[in-house]
Amino acid sequence: MPEPAASFSRRAALRAGVVAFGATALGSCASGPPPQLRLAAGEVGGFFWEFAGLLAEVATEAAAAQVVPLTTAGSVDNLEALASGQAELAMTLIDAAYDHPSQDLTAVGCVYENYFQVAVRADSAIETVDDLRGRAISIGAPGSGATLVSQRILDAAGVAEPGAVREVQLSMSSAADALSDKEVDAVMWAGGLPTPAFADPPTAIRLLDLGALVADLRREFGTAYEGVPVPANVYGEHPAVTTVGIPNLLLVHPGVPDGTVADLVGLLLDRSSALVPGQAIGSQFLDARSLIMTGTIPLHPGAEQEYRRRHG
Repeated sequence: MPEPAASFSRRAALRAGVVAFGATALGSCASGPPPQLRLAAGEVGGFFWEFAGLLAEVATEAAAAQVVPLTTAGSVDNLEALASGQAELAMTLIDAAYDHPSQDLTAVGCVYENYFQVAVRADSAIETVDDLRGRAISIGAPGSGATLVSQRILDAAGVAEPGAVREVQLSMSSAADALSDKEVDAVMWAGGLPTPAFADPPTAIRLLDLGALVADLRREFGTAYEGVPVPANVYGEHPAVTTVGIPNLLLVHPGVPDGTVADLVGLLLDRSSALVPGQAIGSQFLDARSLIMTGTIPLHPGAEQEYRRRHG
């Protein structure tokens, strides 16, 4: 069985420390070099990682900041990195942010929507989430936001009691291999469409329809979840399905200066066409109305001021 992804504290902290050693002070004067901001992103090839790379490029071009993406397991790791000072920026699914104990989270904006996806082999007898009972399932890497959603999906489907399924925690790439090798029967993850790790698998896959679970999820957890359509044939040949959409936030440490955060808002608004990941089918936010929809997570003062300055 492939090894699960390491958490931020075990795998990325050393890299973060190296970056911090040479980091430009966040409060550097306007005439100095642009500030360096470490962005806790996610797995290489994932939606967060792709967006982080695009943001780093446009920030460098605009001389707004030097954004340094950090590889992590996902949302939970990213929140821990932000809270511990190992990163100044972090990508996260909004439900993971709601569950995080830190009271100091602030947002630059709600940047996109991730799709929670459940894949099985195309020739599998599994047709619904109920059919996962007794099966081996990858529920996401340790430290990822997918694990939280996976457990909520299983609970909504009535297959969350101890022993109902055999949970395995794997990174997306390892999970794709394990599904093809029949080491697991299903894979759960949150990502874009199509997620590269599953876009060209050795074995054909199809997605399960989660539409029947959305009402229960919203009743229990509120508007963090919504039903979203997945077009047919995103991953080879399969029918269209409904799955669960989860907004994702670009968070910023509250100690980052207002002017630096305002510059980031400017990039999101003015360079939006350069910030569209290839796996962003149907999930393109990046306009002023959706950027400010951060739920109970407040905007950083610098972000709020910039949105008001531009749009009242």
